Amino acid sequence: MTRVVKLGIKRPATRPLLPDPEPRKQHYTIFSVDDHLLEPPDTFVGRMPKKFESRAPRVVETEEGHEVWSIDDKPYFQVGFMAVAGRPREDHRVEPARFDEVRPGCYRIADRIKDMDINGVWASVNFPSGVTGFGGTLFSEFEDRDFGLACTRAWNDWLFEEWHGGCPERIVPLGITYLSDPEMGAEEIRRNAKRGFTAVTMPEQPHKQGLPPVFDAHWEPIIRACAETGTVMNLHVGSSGFAAMPPGAPMLELGATLFQSMAFESCAEWLWSGWPARYPDLKIAMSEGGIAWVAGLIDRLDNIMARSGYGSGWPAKDVTPSECLRRNFWFCMIDDPSTVVTRHAIGVENIVVESDYPHGDGTWPDTQEVLHRMLDGLPEEEIRMMTHENAAALYRHPLPEKRLP
Repeated sequence: MTRVVKLGIKRPATRPLLPDPEPRKQHYTIFSVDDHLLEPPDTFVGRMPKKFESRAPRVVETEEGHEVWSIDDKPYFQVGFMAVAGRPREDHRVEPARFDEVRPGCYRIADRIKDMDINGVWASVNFPSGVTGFGGTLFSEFEDRDFGLACTRAWNDWLFEEWHGGCPERIVPLGITYLSDPEMGAEEIRRNAKRGFTAVTMPEQPHKQGLPPVFDAHWEPIIRACAETGTVMNLHVGSSGFAAMPPGAPMLELGATLFQSMAFESCAEWLWSGWPARYPDLKIAMSEGGIAWVAGLIDRLDNIMARSGYGSGWPAKDVTPSECLRRNFWFCMIDDPSTVVTRHAIGVENIVVESDYPHGDGTWPDTQEVLHRMLDGLPEEEIRMMTHENAAALYRHPLPEKRLP
């Protein structure tokens, strides 16, 4: 590894990783629609065009001992971001880290499958957490568009060949795309769909990333490409940053508390953008937003359309906003024990589950027990739908021959 200039950021001492936990009792077949990965240092090796090989993203070591991604000699502090699974509680920090300070399941596919087996998770949708930026936005910010597109394509090639390709029946192929040029972004979605990708991620509120808002015609080529190829658009809460904070607010604590309100806001924006109404085949997954807010959104939409007159700008005649929400959107549940009773108002067929490995909100290695406490006693048909059948249908992904319950 090469070294970058001294950054003056002290690396705190960390404790050794905890021993592997025992495999958990399996109550259900679980299909997690929201987990994360850290790209290994060799992600871009051999995948960039020759003219960009010397500029390819690479992991470097600082004089302080951090391992960080560097692009054009600029460091990006995302390695180890919230990769807390298997680390002692005292080490649960948001900070630059070294790869040997996080579980290998974060960045090696064989170890990820082992951790999924410990957790009792059959299949997993994996979002980037490292060099791409949380919502896959970083490469779209480069002034050199050809270089940004090359990085985007190389990342997708790595994901498909190494991560998904390492165990295709267990890992859903989710890609990123080029956002600054929607025609190029749509072309990348179609390129990926032809080889088997079924999902893409992008920021849930792109205007917060300096991109056009979702109401802008800029997004039409990408929306159309997703709808026509059956590619699920995954909008991960927080991929556009935290909610607006008053002066003096505790950013981490308040920001984490407001995840569901952020999901409500971004979902309402995408609904009222009109894209779901104009593209009936568009599939949108609200990732890591929970479900507590969804029934309230449906109630509000119905009130707007039936009584207040505030919904006169809805663009569709054949479907109401709440019907469109149930047709085009899916909602991700991690630990919603008090609001699972709203599942029929939402639509049981629209609810999926997650483990959020290896982030701080994650339930690894106890996802089976967390879901069992929440779902035990519900009709088995509904449990099957929420724990794995809905997700398998949404992502067109295989399930094991023998399933629980």
